[in-house]
Amino acid sequence: MRKNILSIILAVSCSLAIAVAAPAAERLRMSTTTSTDNSGLLKVLLPPFETANDCTVDVIAVGTGKALKLGENGDVDVVFVHARGAEDKFVADGFGVDRRDVMHNDFVVVGPNSDPAGLKEAKGAKDAFARLSKGLAPFISRGDDSGTHKKEKAIWKAAGIQPSGAWYNEAGQGMGAVLQIADEKQGYALADRGTYVAYKDKVDLVVCLEGDPVLFNPYGIIAVNPAKHAHANYALAKKFIEFVVGPQGQKIIAEFQVKGQQLFIPDAIPNP
Repeated sequence: MRKNILSIILAVSCSLAIAVAAPAAERLRMSTTTSTDNSGLLKVLLPPFETANDCTVDVIAVGTGKALKLGENGDVDVVFVHARGAEDKFVADGFGVDRRDVMHNDFVVVGPNSDPAGLKEAKGAKDAFARLSKGLAPFISRGDDSGTHKKEKAIWKAAGIQPSGAWYNEAGQGMGAVLQIADEKQGYALADRGTYVAYKDKVDLVVCLEGDPVLFNPYGIIAVNPAKHAHANYALAKKFIEFVVGPQGQKIIAEFQVKGQQLFIPDAIPNP
């Protein structure tokens, strides 16, 4: 009996020793937008890569501005964002390398079905924003330097309008939260189509403006420059980039749907 107990103790001890000695899975730190996270895309895109490379991808979902800042500071290994001008500056300033086009969708302006600002009759984004500036209903801005916020500011600028007043609300929150605030206030918001579709059953907002070419919304992926941050896991970041823009990643993006609707169009391989 005593021998059996000793054998069990020895076996458990060996198992624990092996478990402790086993190397931890490699980790890739990625900053990305709330839209890739809120839409549910990452839940299907990341597991095949993690399995194939015996690694874990740690995701930090924030606005594009904050995501790029994390890359500048060397707090992540790769960034996956949607603000081309800011992305190009990130690379030009030496913080990123190997930028690749990944996919696109579009922005939409959503609001209450009653459409008090008359956006459904607007002749494009500039006209829609001019109507919003009359203050007939609240407008909920991301206010967080995200890709969506950058696009919003660009449209205000193109329309020659500096938004201000009680109708203009800067939430400083992610896309999903902004949609819910707009719904509660019976107001409007600029949203990426992916997040809107994912949240459609949670809010009563409808698309009031779409289709203007200015609302095009491309996504890019960039490795953090190891020459700036030697600790960055460039090798794994490069593998992830090649996966995302390769046949398997592009096929996952092309086939990803919510409520029967394709949310993103692959750009690296148009018809994977």
